[in-house]
Amino acid sequence: MAMEVTQVLLNAQSVDGNIRKHAEESLKQFQDQNLPSFLLSLSGELANDEKPVDSRKLAGLILKNALDAKEQHRKFELVQRWLSLDAAVKTQIKTCLLQTLSSPVPDARSTASQVIAKIAGIELPQKQWPELIGSLLSNIHQLPAHVKQATLETLGYLCEEVSPDVVDQDQVNKILTAVVQGMNSSEGNNDVRLAATRALYNALGFAQANFTNDMERDYIMRVVCEATLSPEVKIRQAAFECLVSISSTYYEKLAPYIQDIFNITAKAVREDEEPVALQAIEFWSSICDEEIDILEEYGGDFSGDSDIPCFYFIKQALPALVPMLLETLLKQEEDQDQDEGAWNLAMAGGTCLGLVARTVGDDIVPLVMPFIEENITKPDWRQREAATYAFGSILEGPSPDKLAPIVNVALNFMLSALTKDPNNHVKDTTAWTLGRIFEFLHGSTMETPIITHANCQQIITVLLLSMKDVPNVAEKACGALYFLAQGYEDVGSASPLTPFFQEIVQSLLTVTHRKDAGESRLRTSAYETLNEVVRCSTDETAPMVLQLVPVIMMELHQTLEAQKLSSDEREKQNELQGLLCGCLQVIIQKLGSSEPTKYVFMQYADQIMGLFLRVFACRSATVHEEAMLAIGALAYATGPDFAKYMPEFYKYLEMGLQNFEEYQVCAVTVGVVGDICRALEDKILPYCDGIMTLLLKDLSSNQLHRSVKPPIFSCFGDIALAIGENFEKYLMYAMPMLQSAAELSSHTAGADDEMTEYTNLLRNGILEAYSGIFQGFKNSPKTQLLIPYAPHILQFLDSIYMEKDMDDVVMKTAIGVLGDLADTLGSNAGSLIQQSLSSKDFLNECLSSEDHLIKESAEWAKLAISRAISV
Repeated sequence: MAMEVTQVLLNAQSVDGNIRKHAEESLKQFQDQNLPSFLLSLSGELANDEKPVDSRKLAGLILKNALDAKEQHRKFELVQRWLSLDAAVKTQIKTCLLQTLSSPVPDARSTASQVIAKIAGIELPQKQWPELIGSLLSNIHQLPAHVKQATLETLGYLCEEVSPDVVDQDQVNKILTAVVQGMNSSEGNNDVRLAATRALYNALGFAQANFTNDMERDYIMRVVCEATLSPEVKIRQAAFECLVSISSTYYEKLAPYIQDIFNITAKAVREDEEPVALQAIEFWSSICDEEIDILEEYGGDFSGDSDIPCFYFIKQALPALVPMLLETLLKQEEDQDQDEGAWNLAMAGGTCLGLVARTVGDDIVPLVMPFIEENITKPDWRQREAATYAFGSILEGPSPDKLAPIVNVALNFMLSALTKDPNNHVKDTTAWTLGRIFEFLHGSTMETPIITHANCQQIITVLLLSMKDVPNVAEKACGALYFLAQGYEDVGSASPLTPFFQEIVQSLLTVTHRKDAGESRLRTSAYETLNEVVRCSTDETAPMVLQLVPVIMMELHQTLEAQKLSSDEREKQNELQGLLCGCLQVIIQKLGSSEPTKYVFMQYADQIMGLFLRVFACRSATVHEEAMLAIGALAYATGPDFAKYMPEFYKYLEMGLQNFEEYQVCAVTVGVVGDICRALEDKILPYCDGIMTLLLKDLSSNQLHRSVKPPIFSCFGDIALAIGENFEKYLMYAMPMLQSAAELSSHTAGADDEMTEYTNLLRNGILEAYSGIFQGFKNSPKTQLLIPYAPHILQFLDSIYMEKDMDDVVMKTAIGVLGDLADTLGSNAGSLIQQSLSSKDFLNECLSSEDHLIKESAEWAKLAISRAISV
């Protein structure tokens, strides 16, 4: 059945575009005409040592892509397709793959390992290919080292693809034994030892039982720690990666080893090559993450039912850990500030120091202050920058009382360094540190303000001056201004920024026009800061915000005029349109929130809507999203008058609702439908058939990302509230959808945190739909249409109450729905509610809730229920 594919595979990698295109078409044609034969040919090519390495690698890659895909629905199709292939064909393919593991060509072996793991990921959960793990393990004792290496690599990939419950403990033990033996220092071949160490990294999730056994755990830990001392750098790095993974997976088992691990990591950080040293620091960052989570969850008192106690590893290691991290801060790279993705020892050390500060709070301050005081004025820029970075890193965690006196002294020094220090790195880190001061130690919650009328002017002057500096420094200065503005969000009418508002806005607009604003995210940062300054501004500056409207509109207009752009320029133009739409959204929300400014703003509404429609006509996903959000804000501000824009806007609304690929766009559009419902009320009626059809289609699609489904349900509620009893014709479609989703979301035993969170979002969406529908039908002669649905809704409320895993948001919506049911159906609901299993307990629980919103909802529901029962 197999045919000769070598030449086609080589042509598919040709530099000549035509040859390549022709080859790709041939491969696709072959695949579509005879899939089994196609896959056999590929596996034969991969297994044949006579063939060129390039054709073998591509054969393996195509084979792998025939088994797996990123999108869930596509992946599901490919899995089903493989399972339905003829058994003899599958056996032949698997034989070829296993045979390739002993090929002398490393690339062929590695590709085969990945394909075998993909097939295992499909077949093992189906109880197929039971002999695979056994035959791999028998390979381990083969003589040629490369067979052993390839087998260990395969076991590693297999553990990555398959979930632990698919492999029984006996086989897990054998896999771990083989892997840990391969890691042993007695293993003479470094390739084998590296493959084993990387395999252990993937197998750690399978080792739960082994880690509870002291002897086995000691052995695994010993071998991992020994591997961190291997002469081969890649093995040391892989061994530290295992330690990092163990630190989060088996935190509660680490106590006996922590001292040894400290010694190993400290030596690596001080002496080893950077990739190894980075992982050694990552170990301590990971321990911080664990302890921060534990301490947050149990609020520091362990009387609670803590699953995992906090061992305070960081607190115990502080005296040695902090000096080690401070040393790393002096190992900066010359150009790290310009490089977006830069990551080096100094950055890793500072990040870890920040996590340590969040873990231990005040205790870190006396350990870091001497380093800062000693280095902050040194002639070498590295010392000044390290001291500044250390200071900025410890500002989150310790109490304001502990930090305020130090910050008050440091602030003037920092402001002067930002303008006068000769070194760009130092200025960059100084601006970042000022931003952290404003983020964590400035705002309405501070007892003694750090920023006063006395120093406010100086701060603003320095930041605005700094915005003219090189892009990376200017970007950090914008960030500092962002947090400065945010801290005044709740001050009411007397913001110290008011006198400088015009100057700040002007400076930010000037930054957006800099020739080099494309570097270091500068333009984006300037717009984000402008938005925050507007959002936190007071009524006094509203006239100036109003003057900003035509300015931003003009800028948006200019992006629409640009002709014949290269794809690179088009991307930049799209980004700029997104930023400008985002800016208009904030301005619309600000001016629309009070009557006097809203009235004046309305003169621009038509022109703004016209611009948004033109942005849509440019068709690009990112712009869609920001323009869509801005239109939601406009609808909210214009209210019923928004109806005049609907005829033109509706087609874009439809496009957004059909955008499965970019599901965020779809989700945003669903939200905007809600905004428009609230704005138009029953004026939205002419568009409802189309909107409901698309929403129902979205819900039944298996291509749409699940996160969009909850907002669609709440959107049903928005539509019902807007059109009232006219929702009648959609009941027969919407209600069954709601019911089946409700059933899905009420049985959640054994779900992980992520699933529980999603379930609660789903429940909330469903309940918001019910609430909108019941409120929409209230006082209408058609309320009796809802009576048949009441028992099911009460049953849904019962079951989520019994599950005991709803969050506060769901609780509030759920008790509200109980009230809506009673309120709309009156005596028809009274007897049903009395018969319901748990509504009484649920009501009482909500009435005694700490959360005043839940309590309020419950009191209203209690009233509605007592009225319904007394009728």
